[in-house]
Amino acid sequence: MTATPDTSQQGLFEKFAASGAFQKILAFTSLIILLIGFSIASPNFMQTSNMIAILQATSVNGVLAIAATLVIITGGIDLSVGTLMTFTAVMTGVVLTNIGMPLPLGIVAGIASGAFCGFLSGTLVAKMKIPPFIATLGMMLILKGLSLVISGTRPIYFNDTPGFDLISRGSLIGEVFPALPIPNGVLILFLVAGGVSYILSRTVLGRYCFALGSNEEAVRLSGVNTDRWKIAIYTLAGAIVGIGGLIIASRLNSAQPALGLGYELEAIAAVVIGGTSLAGGRGTIVGTLIGALIMAVLLNGLRILSVAQEWQTVVTGAIIILAVYADTVRRRKGN
Repeated sequence: MTATPDTSQQGLFEKFAASGAFQKILAFTSLIILLIGFSIASPNFMQTSNMIAILQATSVNGVLAIAATLVIITGGIDLSVGTLMTFTAVMTGVVLTNIGMPLPLGIVAGIASGAFCGFLSGTLVAKMKIPPFIATLGMMLILKGLSLVISGTRPIYFNDTPGFDLISRGSLIGEVFPALPIPNGVLILFLVAGGVSYILSRTVLGRYCFALGSNEEAVRLSGVNTDRWKIAIYTLAGAIVGIGGLIIASRLNSAQPALGLGYELEAIAAVVIGGTSLAGGRGTIVGTLIGALIMAVLLNGLRILSVAQEWQTVVTGAIIILAVYADTVRRRKGN
């Protein structure tokens, strides 16, 4: 008499392996392994200054990844987050430095310009029915050119704007707890993450975000104005990218018009590593944060080990391919 395999347990394991929870556990385990591995490879890795540098790098990529998460959950993609970040930084520089407006107005200008560009991208996708890949690719090139034109191809410095550098490099937490000099940029990242997590889990916008990615046609047939909600999601994502532009401009104390290309790849990689499906309908901000930390730790560790920049790029590309492949396998098991 031959033994039959326990198909019920096998089915449960496959469902768990295809779940977002499994992906987050796997990503967190990978993060721990990276931290341990680089700590063994270099005694300089675990120094306080290097940990702060990793957190500062995560604050920028993490905010961009959160914005990308919103769009990817709807089943879209946004290739413009890197150059949009640069454009919002340039617009902030124009308002604060060239026009000489107060700091609060410069902050509003940066976030508002990001929201407006997100609105345009959403309109191209929702109303004009242009595929998100093409719409945001075109927006990426437009924003790259506009950043160079508006700035005159020269960096805009914020030396005459007191307090601007404190947006990212200051430490409110360090003032209360001197032993924890965590930069404000990291604090902003977690505030944005908390706010977007609340939106996704507790608001109508969040519910429609997942619904659009799961089955947009069914949502439309139920009488919902899917175009309006899709535009709202792209607009929110653009505003979040504007916050990322403020963080990086504050950290550099300048708006660098040639900066931005490549950031979108790291952001998308962080999103997919964190368990958000490129097919839409599934994703979490916690997973995205873990993915952003993995990217920051990996690139920082490679620099600590003096790995050449070109090989760092190769590793980043390989990670993106592996993350997308893992997402494809996970979706197959889920089906």
